Amino acid sequence: MQNVKGYGAMTRLAICISAIATYAVLDAQAVVAGESDAAEIFAAECAQCHGRTARGMASFPSLRGKSAEYLSDRLHSYRAGEAVGPNSMLMYPVAGDLDDKTITLLSDYLAETYP
Repeated sequence: MQNVKGYGAMTRLAICISAIATYAVLDAQAVVAGESDAAEIFAAECAQCHGRTARGMASFPSLRGKSAEYLSDRLHSYRAGEAVGPNSMLMYPVAGDLDDKTITLLSDYLAETYP
């Protein structure tokens, strides 16, 4: 703690507590930001095929009006390598990189944003 040398023990303790509290706030903000990233994930990973408004394009189905449970079930199936429909092979690499939390966030986002 070179930058606080010469300060009393109580001052050093206060500086440490302040640093820990700041880190905790920043960490909590990162978690909240992670949760809000569902829109970014959709835009980056899903919209190219399913459309910017989730209406579907060409042979890619609409995601509108689907429940969060339905979407989550499909993503879990794709992640597990299960064939669900004619585009399953295209979905395997996309869903394969998603963890359970991201699948839930994305499914909830789609169900709420495109009812």
